[in-house]
Amino acid sequence: MDHDSPTARWERHAEMPLTVASMTFLGSYAALVLSPRPGTPWDDLWLSLLLVCWALFAVDYAVRWTLSGQGPRFVRAHLLDTLVLILPLLRPLRIVRIYEAMEHRRGLPRLPLYARVIVYSGLSTLLMGFTGALAVYQQERDAPASQMKNFGDAVWWACSTLSTVGYGDIVPVTTGGRIIAAAMMAGGLALLGAVTGSFSSWLLQVFSREEDEPPRN
Repeated sequence: MDHDSPTARWERHAEMPLTVASMTFLGSYAALVLSPRPGTPWDDLWLSLLLVCWALFAVDYAVRWTLSGQGPRFVRAHLLDTLVLILPLLRPLRIVRIYEAMEHRRGLPRLPLYARVIVYSGLSTLLMGFTGALAVYQQERDAPASQMKNFGDAVWWACSTLSTVGYGDIVPVTTGGRIIAAAMMAGGLALLGAVTGSFSSWLLQVFSREEDEPPRN
């Protein structure tokens, strides 16, 4: 992408406000799900913040669509952005781009590729685990046969699912909970593969350098 194009300029200016909106969305959703007494005026506030943040995401999507000049092809070319607009709980994953934005603005040296993959995968895992635990707890907490009695159970389930361990002591029983579980299983496999592959490549690179070094007298 041309760094001086209208789309690039818009993304640079909108990156930080949208990141703040993403974290506000996540915090409001967490407060709404974990509210000890549903139906209070505070819940109306959290819901209003959710709607405002989602409206900002929709405006950003519409502006980038317009600036791209691609028309309907924009949806096919930006499937991930479209998915995030439909499922805004995935939006906080944008936080992994903050470091790159700061590097670009301040001229800081970038982390090595392997370090970036591990850092970004770690942040993505934490955010995915937290949002997944919230989402599945919202689906499961009122189900008659639910095994998730509190949010701690949901966090434990999210950890075992993302790590691909899957103890089976706590399982979702609702349709919505199982859909979330399937998505988290796929995400956990992808993140684990990214970290494992990067670490293995780094080890191979280190060993190759050692073999290429001339022997010391």
